[in-house]
Amino acid sequence: MSTALAPPSTTIQPWNESSVPAFPWRDPHTVSRTDLAAYIGELERACVDNPTSPALWTCLGMAYAVNYDVMKSMDALETAAEVDPTHFWARLKYGELHYRLRALDCAEDETLKAVDLAENAIQLSMARKQLREIRALNPPVRRRTPASAAGRAVFLSALMMFAYLAVAWG
Repeated sequence: MSTALAPPSTTIQPWNESSVPAFPWRDPHTVSRTDLAAYIGELERACVDNPTSPALWTCLGMAYAVNYDVMKSMDALETAAEVDPTHFWARLKYGELHYRLRALDCAEDETLKAVDLAENAIQLSMARKQLREIRALNPPVRRRTPASAAGRAVFLSALMMFAYLAVAWG
């Protein structure tokens, strides 16, 4: 009998969820409001100590989002994207926040940046899935594109010209 076919000497223990600590980004429903406030305070101090870390700013933005503080979340995620424009998670989460707020054009732009920044198959899969969900809510007819913006500009110019001619010719 080879060792490859021998039964394992140790048994596999079942996974015990209570042994895993609760973090706001893992499961926001298992974190009390006071613990969440403490996590946010620690992240704020860490961001003050390390203002050039996009990962810390991203975590702070996510913690604010879990706490339903949208404006602070937007500011933190925007700072993360400004600190390092090539940080995948900052772009993905910034796009996700826009998606949840239904600012679909901005969400699509940020998620497209995240697709371009993906470094492995898992990141690429997550970004593509988010992009697919955004595009399902934002059909091409509603999407802001340069062609449609140019078309609107031409239409408005023609409308203004007709209004001017109508007034001038009486």
